[in-house]
Amino acid sequence: MPRLTVDELLARRPMDESPDLRLLFHRLNNQLGIILANAELLEAKAPDDMNRARAAQVVASTLEAMGTVKELRSHASLTPEAS
Repeated sequence: MPRLTVDELLARRPMDESPDLRLLFHRLNNQLGIILANAELLEAKAPDDMNRARAAQVVASTLEAMGTVKELRSHASLTPEAS
């Protein structure tokens, strides 16, 4: 792997340096998407209000977790300030 200059290193973003981190965010998002799809299916097919409310809570929590992943990803993508 070629050596990078100081300017190139400073210009890199944390996500650029870690394809593993990018892969982990991608996998987490996929897993949350699967949870969301299943929760929405449970909510739609729930036999009563109590089970529908529980499924709706899982849907809401999963959407919140997906938002948190998006926020974490944006923080991990910030370009570090040059000193």
